[in-house]
Amino acid sequence: MIYGITGNTNKDELWQPVAALVTWLAEQGLPYCLHTNVALGLLERNLVTVPVQCQHSGHDLADKVNVILSFGGDGTMLRIAHEVGTLGTPILGVNIGRLGFLADIDVGHVQETIRRLENGDYSIDQRMVLAVEVEWPTETEQLWALNDVVIARAGPAGLIGIDVVVDGTPLNRYWADGLIVSTPTGSTAYSLAVGGPIVAPGSDVILLTPIAPHSLTVRPVVLPSRCVMEARVVASRRPYVLAIDGVSTETHDDDVKITIRRGPHSINLVKFTDQHYFRTLHTKLSWGGGPQGGSNG
Repeated sequence: MIYGITGNTNKDELWQPVAALVTWLAEQGLPYCLHTNVALGLLERNLVTVPVQCQHSGHDLADKVNVILSFGGDGTMLRIAHEVGTLGTPILGVNIGRLGFLADIDVGHVQETIRRLENGDYSIDQRMVLAVEVEWPTETEQLWALNDVVIARAGPAGLIGIDVVVDGTPLNRYWADGLIVSTPTGSTAYSLAVGGPIVAPGSDVILLTPIAPHSLTVRPVVLPSRCVMEARVVASRRPYVLAIDGVSTETHDDDVKITIRRGPHSINLVKFTDQHYFRTLHTKLSWGGGPQGGSNG
């Protein structure tokens, strides 16, 4: 197995664990390939004495390896997922951040994790994506999201109106700060922060979560993934943002049609038999503790 190694080069916490891993892989005779920026960072810091072999970046890295180890947090995982694209190269997230639902391997367990990979003690978790077609006034873009698509106001305070149609039938005109359309994977990202439900990754659904809606009757909606939804911002008279997995474009055009459906490919994440989504929720969200400040005695 050839291991791709990448990560968030803006984090100081990246370098020592990656240097230790590269040295260990070389000692074990296990082939690896470094993201170009990671390789340069190791060399500049004089952190490795073994040869820094096979340097590639982005799509080229994903094409050369059997699995990619992504050192960072969930944001780094999203970036790597978009670099992998439709290639399907499995990604293993190594968490060097604070709160990670995608990057869920502790940085101190990397060598043990490699041994398990070598022994075949793992499975592949296929995560659905959203296909996003954006019809701008002058062009049409084909994009996709692993986490979410966010339409949100920008600039001064004030609501925007978003017309949503599902399978040709009007659903609602949302008057709100914005609207989040997410996959089950993205349900623990921005959607969770604004009161959306947690949806287990294997669920075959698309989640619509309004951001600070003006009406108290407006609640999150869960749609079957076979649905096709269309969204348009109406009567904005102010700039708004369209964000795809956190990559934002600001516009003030009302004449933009956003069509969202289940995407044709999936992103493959490496999981182990002793990892469970509910255990991750317990750990990351500090669930499962006893009552505070009381006693049963």
